Amino acid sequence: MKLALVSAGVVFLSVGVVQSEPPATPAGKTEVQRAEPDIVSPEGFVPLFDGKDLDGWTTRQAVEGDWSVVDGVIDCNPRGEAKGDRNLWTKKEYGDFELLLDWRIKESPFNNPKARIILPDGTYKKDDSGNVITVTAPNTDSGVFLRGQHKSQVNIWCWPVGSGEVWGYRTDPNLSAEVHAGTTPKEKADQPLGEWNTFRIVMKGDRLTVTLNGRLIIDNAQLPGVPAKGPLALQLHPERKDGEWGASLIQFRNIRIKELTRISHTPPASRECSVALPGCAVPARTAAQPGRATLRERCPPRRCAAGGATPCRLRRHECEKWRLTGAR
Repeated sequence: MKLALVSAGVVFLSVGVVQSEPPATPAGKTEVQRAEPDIVSPEGFVPLFDGKDLDGWTTRQAVEGDWSVVDGVIDCNPRGEAKGDRNLWTKKEYGDFELLLDWRIKESPFNNPKARIILPDGTYKKDDSGNVITVTAPNTDSGVFLRGQHKSQVNIWCWPVGSGEVWGYRTDPNLSAEVHAGTTPKEKADQPLGEWNTFRIVMKGDRLTVTLNGRLIIDNAQLPGVPAKGPLALQLHPERKDGEWGASLIQFRNIRIKELTRISHTPPASRECSVALPGCAVPARTAAQPGRATLRERCPPRRCAAGGATPCRLRRHECEKWRLTGAR
């Protein structure tokens, strides 16, 4: 489906972005912060958002106006409580990667009276009677989906534990205590409401590391069963009032990614050696030379092909060992 793009108060020139003065801020709302000038991507990173349009992104069941470009940033403005997948997805899939992005909660006009205090092991704090303690927190919620699934979401919210928590893994009762603790932020590193934050998200295999505003909050946490590859998504929660989950009144900018190449640990290739071990057709020289080990001491016997008619195959470094003994 086509995306409705809105560009408010922006004139695009070949040398950058010229921004007009923002409109007056309605009473009770956080003042809109302007996007910073274009930031040069670190070496190896490519931009996923150019500050002008949503090329490279797609939606599935979005409501018109959910996602737009406003003043050089991606603006999420959910309207109504329509259900379905209203998230903003990358068209491309990613496996191992390092992702950099800025985000900020624009405002949080409502409250969540059911927020909980998450302990370092991923469980909830309880009172002396064993009841989960609830607190009131600003009611805004979003996140970044990794590898194409909601479960591997790096959370953005206003709960006391801070952003970066991975709800789908922390709360899965079928996973280990180690996984629950690993997907719980080590500290709250969020900036005050309305200010910009920076995520650095690294996915390697099934391991996740997250840095928020330069502070390590998720350290090599395991995400068992996470897909090997999939698109990224920016999460949209529909419009809500006071309730448990808040609307995604959020903005994103400076989204850059570097795809990582996994180093292969494949053993060295095998090749035929001109010596043989017991059971092979070629005789093996076993006499020791002065100061050197015998062939069989340096290269332990190995099983050969059926019938013993095929020369033994050894890895390259093992063939070199055979040469050291003076075999011909």
